[in-house]
Amino acid sequence: MSTMSKVSVATKRLLLGRPFRSDRLGHTLLPKRIALPVFASDAMSSVAYAPQEIFLVLSVAGISAYAFAPWVAVAVAIVMIVVVASYRQNVHAYPSGGGDYEVANANLGPNAGLTVASALLVDYMLTVSVSVAAAAENIGSAVPFVHDHKVLFCVGGIALLAAVNLRGIKESGTLLAIPTYAFIVGVLVMLIWGAVQIFLLGDPLEAETSQYGVIAEDPDMMGIAIVFLVARSFSSGCAALTGVEAISNGVPAFQKPKSRNAATTLLMLGSISIALLLGIVLLAREIGAKYVLDPAKDLDGVPDAYQQKSILAQIAETVFHGFPPGFYFIAVVTALILLLAANTAFNGFPVLGSVLAQDRYLPRQLHTRGDRLAFSNGIVFLALAAITFIVAFGAELSSLIQLYIVGVFVSFTLSQTGMVKHWTRHLKTETDPDARSRMRRSRVINAIGMVMTGSVLVVVLITKFTAGAWMAILAMIALFVLMKMINRHYTAIEQELEFEEADLGDEVLPSRSHAVVLVSTLHLPTRRALRYARATRPDELEAITVNVDDRDTRILVSEWEESDVSVPLKVLASPYREITRPIISYIRRLRRESPRDVITVFIPEYVVGHWWEQILHNQSAFRLKTRLLFEPGVMVTSVPWQLNSSESRARRAEQKYYAPGSARRGLRAEAQAEAMRQQMSKDRKNPPMNGDDR
Repeated sequence: MSTMSKVSVATKRLLLGRPFRSDRLGHTLLPKRIALPVFASDAMSSVAYAPQEIFLVLSVAGISAYAFAPWVAVAVAIVMIVVVASYRQNVHAYPSGGGDYEVANANLGPNAGLTVASALLVDYMLTVSVSVAAAAENIGSAVPFVHDHKVLFCVGGIALLAAVNLRGIKESGTLLAIPTYAFIVGVLVMLIWGAVQIFLLGDPLEAETSQYGVIAEDPDMMGIAIVFLVARSFSSGCAALTGVEAISNGVPAFQKPKSRNAATTLLMLGSISIALLLGIVLLAREIGAKYVLDPAKDLDGVPDAYQQKSILAQIAETVFHGFPPGFYFIAVVTALILLLAANTAFNGFPVLGSVLAQDRYLPRQLHTRGDRLAFSNGIVFLALAAITFIVAFGAELSSLIQLYIVGVFVSFTLSQTGMVKHWTRHLKTETDPDARSRMRRSRVINAIGMVMTGSVLVVVLITKFTAGAWMAILAMIALFVLMKMINRHYTAIEQELEFEEADLGDEVLPSRSHAVVLVSTLHLPTRRALRYARATRPDELEAITVNVDDRDTRILVSEWEESDVSVPLKVLASPYREITRPIISYIRRLRRESPRDVITVFIPEYVVGHWWEQILHNQSAFRLKTRLLFEPGVMVTSVPWQLNSSESRARRAEQKYYAPGSARRGLRAEAQAEAMRQQMSKDRKNPPMNGDDR
């Protein structure tokens, strides 16, 4: 193993840990206490920015529009209750991990399934981007350096998350549990203590923005305009629902009983998220917190260089006035869970990618697990895609969130439609009264979910299309077409190979075997290639060289004639000092003269021990192999010769020259090494190869 290889392996082991055997997959499954932070952190953490988005949209109409905020939050909570109840039916009916994709594919057809898959893949990418951008904004409220370098912070956070997930799902879940539970406990304590101060102790808590007025873009907004504004606020608040679908995609990662544990985790997710969402919105209204797009333009009376804090940071600063550690604790755990909320996507995306790869819609490399039994290729791909979004949009949360939501509600709607069809189909064959009753109840729940999520999808499309949602839709369409093309390619290859296999008996077998050994110098690698080619017993064997330099060619021909090699050497002319083209032309000429012959080209190659040696050797061999592989009726065989720098050769030499039991018989190590060196030197001077020896 080369030094470069050892360094890369050591680095990989340091970052990722030792590889897991395949039979340890069961040990990586998650209990509910770990599954909650792994799969539900996105939905729970979205309450850190979903209320903020509600206030942001309503601020367009001025401070009076904030009266709608609690009702918008209640509407979002109702949708979440319906979605959670609907997905509890999903995880029981389809526990294999395909989630919405499997439901739509099985009940509505491949195109619907692929539509859901493309929507989810794009949404997972945006989940990572939005989560880390929100983390940068929240921690930037307390640390100005992060606010000034948001893109760098986000890229580093995504890279860190990818590295953690590459270590394995259970290890990443354990790491995520502490900050996730710290966020839940911290925010609940903040909300309870704030309510106690206001309603029991009578303290008039006021946020720092309560003293500022909101400059409305259209203060006379009413009628259809205000309805549209509230609808847009509702669609932004529905960001709180993202992440619910991740549990249905990740059912295989749960400990047994998988479906029951996944359904319980869904219930826990919904309960906690609704409590946090409603609590934050109501408390923000009580303390007069405001949030606008541009505080310098939209807030009346703000000082110069005012840095706007997030809604959650304003609440924490107000509730924990006189106790700064409380504010910083909320800021830190909020930033952590927003950063780690992207972990939901890092668990959902690779699993969905593996299912799609198995169905031949994505490259097969996404189907296999890495050293730590995680879907490593999917994790790396997701990280790169999310970084692309972050850099393209400058880590601006307000811009990224406009692309968000669309994909998840496309998958919600098609999934619930598929579930209604699923229960209808099973009711036609089920005869047990109790089972039929359960199916009818599940169908009603999924039907309500279908209507509810479909309605929200329409609202989202109407209110967010021109604001940036069209880009997400365009990305979904592009991904849909790409997956169709990949599937078409794999299907065509499969049909082609099946056709060739079926007609193999009708093919005309090669009449003769013609072996060609490529020669540059008469040295040990060439002799080994000649010996190996002769061992294959071809009908005709010849060696060829290309005349790039007249002097070198004359020396080679002279050495060849004086040697014991009986194989004829043919010299190919090359007026322009090319190597590849004359050899390709000669091989093609052989094929034209004897179309039924199979031609095997033997290429001697060095096996080197250092990365820099690879740059100095084998370049001509690589170019030749690349060209010859496209020639019909031509086989290419590499004959390796391991240089002294290659440790693998040294290991084999040690096994050859050290007799078994030599250490037991007392043979000194120095004597063994000397004997090995002498024998290897003898081999180099008198190679064990005779040209006539078959």
